[in-house]
Amino acid sequence: MTQLLIILAMSKTGAVLFIIALLLVAAIIGYLTAWFYAKSVYTPIIKQLEAEKADLQKQVAGLKEDVAKLNGRINDLNGKIDELKGLITNLEEQVASKEKEIRDLKGKIRE
Repeated sequence: MTQLLIILAMSKTGAVLFIIALLLVAAIIGYLTAWFYAKSVYTPIIKQLEAEKADLQKQVAGLKEDVAKLNGRINDLNGKIDELKGLITNLEEQVASKEKEIRDLKGKIRE
């Protein structure tokens, strides 16, 4: 009877180990299958997104150049505005001077 129990115990341990080994193999197969599937599905998408990223980076670089050019143009125009403001001030002073001369001449004529 003890020999029968030993055989049953050994056979249960062997069966349990075999079942565990089969479960490990099934888990590895499932993991690898999922990994290869995900890789096959997402690799083209990743490549497309990387290409779009590169294009967008080129556009950003171009836009930064445009911004630099426009900032230079703004600075030039601000300089011209300041120059024109100076001219306007000068002309206003000349107009005021001429108006004063006209008033002085009118005053002399009335006398």
